[in-house]
Amino acid sequence: MGRLFWKFFLSILLAQVAALIGIGGTLWLRDQARHHHGEPTLDTSPPATIMLDAAAATLKHGGIDALRDLAATSRRMQLYVLDEQGHELLDRPVPARLREEVERDLNADGHGHAVAHLTGADGRHYVAFASRAWHMPPMDVPGRPGFGPPGPGPRDGGPGDGPGGPRMDGGRGPGGPGGGWVGLPPEFGRHVGPWLPLAAAVLASLLFAALLAWYFSRPIRALQRAFDAAAAGDLAPKFAHTPPRLIGDELAELGHDFDRMSARLRALMDGQRRLLHDVSHELRSPLARLQAAIGLAHQQPERLQASLERIERESVRMDRLVGELLTLSRLEAATALPATEHVDLVEMVDQIADDARFEAGVEVAVEAPEPVTVCGAPDLLWSAVENIVRNAVKHGAGGRVDVGVHPDGALVHIEVLDQGPGIAPDHLGDVFEPFFRSNPAHNNVDGHGLGLAIAKRVVETHGGRISAANRAEGGLRVTITLPRAV
Repeated sequence: MGRLFWKFFLSILLAQVAALIGIGGTLWLRDQARHHHGEPTLDTSPPATIMLDAAAATLKHGGIDALRDLAATSRRMQLYVLDEQGHELLDRPVPARLREEVERDLNADGHGHAVAHLTGADGRHYVAFASRAWHMPPMDVPGRPGFGPPGPGPRDGGPGDGPGGPRMDGGRGPGGPGGGWVGLPPEFGRHVGPWLPLAAAVLASLLFAALLAWYFSRPIRALQRAFDAAAAGDLAPKFAHTPPRLIGDELAELGHDFDRMSARLRALMDGQRRLLHDVSHELRSPLARLQAAIGLAHQQPERLQASLERIERESVRMDRLVGELLTLSRLEAATALPATEHVDLVEMVDQIADDARFEAGVEVAVEAPEPVTVCGAPDLLWSAVENIVRNAVKHGAGGRVDVGVHPDGALVHIEVLDQGPGIAPDHLGDVFEPFFRSNPAHNNVDGHGLGLAIAKRVVETHGGRISAANRAEGGLRVTITLPRAV
C-alpha cells in the first residue's frame, strides 16, 4: 500500500472515530449521571409499550389482583399503576421526577404510548407506566401471597431463575445455560455488553475506511504507473480497456484524459519524426545536385558557367526551403499573434492576384462585392493567401484561377478555385500536412509541399479554418474562413 492509501485511510478513520467517541462519550456521561443518582425515568422503549399492553389485558381478564401480581413480578422494568387518587397500586413511592415525566406525557398533545389509561371491571380508572432504573430493589409486598422471595414454582421456571422471580429468557443468559456469554460468567455480559456497540462501530469504521482508501488510491496508483511508463517512452493507451468503476467519476475521466494526452503526444512525436525524415529527404536532393554540379565543374572547366547556374538554382531552392521551414516552426511554436492591425482583405487579394498574373502569365479573376476588413498580422495573412493562390496557379494546368471574397455576417470566406486535375479524395485530409504532394511521380511542379501547411497554421492562429474540396466541374476549391473585424 502506498502513502496515499494510508493518508486516505487514516483521515477517514480519524473522522469516524472522533464521531464515535463524541457520541459514545455523551451517552456514557448520561448513563453515568443516571447511575450516580439512581433515579428512575419513564421508559418509552418498545418493550415498555408491550408491558403496558400486557397490563391492560391483565386488568381486563384477570382483575386488579392479577394486575398487582404483574406489577410485582416485573423485573426487566418496573410497572407502576396509579389509581384515581394518585396512589401506587403496590404502595411504592413514585419519585417526583418520574411523576413530572408522566404528567408531561399526559398533557402533551398527541402523546405516545409511554403512559396507558386503564379501566377496571368495576369502572375505576388507572394510569399505568413503565420505568427503567439503575438500582431496582426487589419487590416484596407483605401480606400478599406470592410476593416474597420466589422459589421454584409454576411461574418461576425452575432452577436457573435466580433471585427476584422468573426471567424473560426462560432462565438462560445471553450465551446459554449458566447466564454467561458463550459459557462465560454472567458478569462478563454486564461489564462488556455496554461496550459492544462501540466496538462494532469501530470495526465497521475500520472496514469502510479501508474500502474507501483503497477505492480512491487504486486509480491514482494506476495513473502513477501510467506516468512512469510515459516518462520511459511508452505512450500506449493505459485505460482504454479499463471497465468503468461503479459509475463514471472524475478519477475514471482522468484516466481517459491521460489516454487522450498520450495519444496527442504520440501523434506529435510521430509528426516530428516524419517532419525530420521529410526535411532530410528534401535537403538531400538539392545537396546531391550541388555536389554533382561542383564535380562537373572540376571535370569539365569549359562548362563552368552552366555548373554555376545549377549551383545558384539549387542554393535558391534550399534557401526557400529553409525559410519555409523556419516560418512553419515559428507558427507552430507561437502562443500569440504578433502585432495586429485592421487589414483591407479585398485590397490585399487584388495585389496578390496582380503579382500572380505578372509572374505566371495566367488569368486570375477576383470577385469581391464589398470591402471587407479583418484584424490580424498583415504579413502572415499575405503569406497564407499568396501560398494558396500560387498553389492554384501551379497546379491549375494553365487555366483560369478565380478568387472570391464573400462576407457572411461576422465571418468572411475567401475561395480560391483552379481548373487543374484536383486531388484524390483519399488525400484531401492530408493536403495541409507538411511536405505532402499529390502524385509526386507525375507532378513536375517545383515546390516542397509547405505552402498549404503554412497557410493552415496562419489561418488557425487567426481563429479561422481552412478546407479543400474537389469541384464537380474539375479542379480544386480551397476555402478560408476568417472572423471579420469588429
